[in-house]
Amino acid sequence: MALSNLGIFHTVIGIIAIVSAIICLVKSGKINLDTLAGKIYFYFTLVSSLTALGLSSVKGVNPGHILALLIVILLSVAYFLYKRKKGNNGFRFIENFFLSFSFFLSLIPTVNETFSRVPVGNPIASGPKDPIIGITILIIFVLFIIGSVMQFKKQKRINNNYIMR
Repeated sequence: MALSNLGIFHTVIGIIAIVSAIICLVKSGKINLDTLAGKIYFYFTLVSSLTALGLSSVKGVNPGHILALLIVILLSVAYFLYKRKKGNNGFRFIENFFLSFSFFLSLIPTVNETFSRVPVGNPIASGPKDPIIGITILIIFVLFIIGSVMQFKKQKRINNNYIMR
């Protein structure tokens, strides 16, 4: 199945967003909107989610559209907290979680589309219900939970050090 121009744009922007998130997570343990990689993740994920609304192999609203809208909402709330609720406080927990959750949700269609298309002519998976997709998403979900717990603990230490000063 060939990609449309919008599909190609969406895919390229999405890949850049995912790479940026991984860079942030490796460097600082969270998607940090103070960094260039964090800003790239935010804006490129926003554009990728909005362009996803124009992509569909079926007519009407589908689960992918709902997922894209949920990601936009998570990003918007995280950005609001980042901009309006400065300082190391309880809002950082929500901001960190929403950014990480948006990343996890972004990986669901990424895994499905990648595994259903690559390698061309002999894809890894036959479609969204293929067990390899479910297993991969489960592994990513477990990593998301572990990462969220680690982010929570790290933010708690940061907040405690901030209060002590």
